[in-house]
Amino acid sequence: MAAPKKGRRQGTQGKPGRTLVFILIALVALTGGMFLSGHTTPRLGIDLAGGTSITLQAKNEPGQKNAINETNMNTAVDIINKRVNGLGVSEAEVQTQGSENIIVNIPKGTNAKQARAQVGTTAQLFFRPVIARQPSVPVDGGKKGDKGDKDKKDKPSSSPTPGASDKGTDKDGDKGDKSGDKSKDESASPSSTPTTQGRSVTDGLKDEPTPSGKSSDKPQDKKDETPKPDPTGAPSAQLQEQFAKLDCTDPKVRTKIKEGIKPTDPVVACGKDSDDNWNKFILGPSEVSGKEVDDAKAVFDTQGAAGWKVTMDFSKTGAKQFGDITGKLAGKQSPQNEFGIVMDGEVVSWPFVQQALTGGQAEISGSFDQDEAKDLANILSYGALPLTFKEQSVTTVSAALGGEQLRAGLIAGAIGLALVIIYLVAYYRGLALIAIASLGVSAALTYTIMTLLGPTIKFALNLPAVCGAIVAIGITADSFIVYFERIRDEIREGRTLRPAVERAWPRARRTILVSDFVSFLAAAVLFVVTVGKVQGFAFTLGLTTLLDVVVVFFFTKPLMTIMARKKFFASGHKWSGLDPKRLGVTPPLRRSRRTSAPAAPVDPKEA
Repeated sequence: MAAPKKGRRQGTQGKPGRTLVFILIALVALTGGMFLSGHTTPRLGIDLAGGTSITLQAKNEPGQKNAINETNMNTAVDIINKRVNGLGVSEAEVQTQGSENIIVNIPKGTNAKQARAQVGTTAQLFFRPVIARQPSVPVDGGKKGDKGDKDKKDKPSSSPTPGASDKGTDKDGDKGDKSGDKSKDESASPSSTPTTQGRSVTDGLKDEPTPSGKSSDKPQDKKDETPKPDPTGAPSAQLQEQFAKLDCTDPKVRTKIKEGIKPTDPVVACGKDSDDNWNKFILGPSEVSGKEVDDAKAVFDTQGAAGWKVTMDFSKTGAKQFGDITGKLAGKQSPQNEFGIVMDGEVVSWPFVQQALTGGQAEISGSFDQDEAKDLANILSYGALPLTFKEQSVTTVSAALGGEQLRAGLIAGAIGLALVIIYLVAYYRGLALIAIASLGVSAALTYTIMTLLGPTIKFALNLPAVCGAIVAIGITADSFIVYFERIRDEIREGRTLRPAVERAWPRARRTILVSDFVSFLAAAVLFVVTVGKVQGFAFTLGLTTLLDVVVVFFFTKPLMTIMARKKFFASGHKWSGLDPKRLGVTPPLRRSRRTSAPAAPVDPKEA
């Protein structure tokens, strides 16, 4: 019976050397990945590294007097937050200030220009039919014009004739002139410069009609046909005159034409192509609101040749409206077969239509790259805001104060760590070496993981997150203390060190898991119910709690098993922290069986 017990006891010890090698390999791999990625320091939040702060002021939409209310403001905050996070920006703060302002803080290290473009475009999203489209020439004769306008001398850019061909007037349309210009329908989000290729809209169930960006034969056959009347009617003379004089290269002009726009009215608008050249448009009344887009995603077509594309799902009402407008546009000559996706009064994309799309789903394809597709999908997904917003101010937050706060946080962490080490050395002596080594592994894992999370999920380390890491020092040290005290209790009961280490582990393990579970649960709840910087504290606390379990199970316990075989600890040296005398017990016999000593001879006289 003794042999099975001995086998089970040794089985519980396992092979600690292999476990230590495993965690050390993991640490080396994480460190190597950190250096290979080129990111050797954690990404810092706006309160530590500085960044951009944007103040948006809410305004009532035309015809609505009471749109500014708590419900709409909260909805706007949620949508803007999703829009910013859709760019991969983490730790951005979006919150209300007062009753009509929203503050957006974007940390340094992100594409602030791109994020600002997304945040600033806070008006509602609309789908409008294109009545006329032409490149915009500066009023100074092209001195400050875009390079794509150099060929505009062949045709006056002021002609507002609906359906007029862009032949000979647009650099981007030169190759498409022979095919009716139908394939050269550019799209661009305010924050990107997509490749100028044919963009078409399909129902997502059929193959891309023009996967290579080249025009199909069908629009080429209709090149010389007289365009059908615009479904929304010809533009007024006043609108045509405004279109003729419109200079989209002037930022003041672009800002002015956005003012007072109503969804029910035809409008003039501007849109930028891939070469940063401005195009001007006459657009019909809105046929579909961005609120009718349930979802939009950027996906890569692995089966066809379309590459990246943007898919859209419409609501029931939106599906009918989109089917109606695409049915009216299908088969018309460019540009009257296009619809403009208008965000904040600016045309961000103008794909063409070849058939009525009545299924409630659609996809836009044609020479997208990944960033372009994601930008457009982001705008389509989060474009419908219940309010219009004006960018009231944009300020750059200095990192000087953040640097001082970071320095103070690091000093506080160093002081806390030093106090913990002093306590461990004074109370546990030799065992403190195991605890310090475990703390070092935990710190290395935390640092490398936080650094890698920066480029992967855009995690940004802010001041509350630093506080969470400091709190984690105590949580990690508490796990070591629980295990060490269990071992010392076993020694007080008269056991030697090696069996004490193994018998103490199951009891200590349960206590450690329960304690860490409570800490992780608190961190998870805090992360879910809070926003902004507090989430940084909760995330760091949860991460370090999980790492505490990993370190205790895969480093501290195996290392303690190995150290128990060393004479310094096994003999109960007075500096080992496991001295039986210091623990208040008599050292147990090292051998359980000994031969009895012969009795001393009896003195005959005493007998």
